[in-house]
Amino acid sequence: MIRLFVPNDLSAGAGVVPTVDQSRYLTSVMRLGVGAEVALFNGRDGEWRAAIIESTKRGCLLKAEEQTRPMETGPDLDLIIAMVKRGRVETIVEKAAELGARRVRLTVTRRTNVDFVKLGRLDAIAMEAAEQTGRLDVPEVADPVKLDKILDDWDSARRLVFCDEGGDAKPAIEALAGTGAPAAILIGPEGGFAPEERERLRGLSFVTPVSLGPRILRADTAAISAMTLWQAAAGDWR
Repeated sequence: MIRLFVPNDLSAGAGVVPTVDQSRYLTSVMRLGVGAEVALFNGRDGEWRAAIIESTKRGCLLKAEEQTRPMETGPDLDLIIAMVKRGRVETIVEKAAELGARRVRLTVTRRTNVDFVKLGRLDAIAMEAAEQTGRLDVPEVADPVKLDKILDDWDSARRLVFCDEGGDAKPAIEALAGTGAPAAILIGPEGGFAPEERERLRGLSFVTPVSLGPRILRADTAAISAMTLWQAAAGDWR
């Protein structure tokens, strides 16, 4: 069944007007007509079976009929990624949504060489990934913030998993055992962390340095690898 994320409150009998793009997808691309059923979710009210009750050239109208899944969320996991080139950051956001991240936080480090990102585009990618994977919420994509600011404001109750290229950290699968949520994974820029950033991170009590193996990984590969290992060791894959 086609799944759509909508901002509307969902309850039995509630009417929902899809966006223009969603209406076009349902009626023109998928060629659904009146009576066809879709699944709706909004990140608050679980998943609902809905039916198309009106269809015109201008759009369509849906009516929520029955809740099919109660609201649930995955582990409280953030992915913090230094800004990289557009194609790679889009891949990272998509895979973070697929792998269960609750938030994607963009950061600016000393060696970050990208200073612009289209947050609207990233939000759309996160929403589409959530629709396709069956999750009931859409991960938040936050505005870029300098790494020093993020660390200054850090809640020490959240474990920060620092993917360290220095070579002397424990393998991630060992270091992550028993860490649990809430947690965050930090991935650096293409040029790696500056020595002073690495020194600060290694000195913080809430930071767990981990190694992703003997090879230097690109940011998107590192993010996917780290999230996969975290989910296997401490997340909802167990």
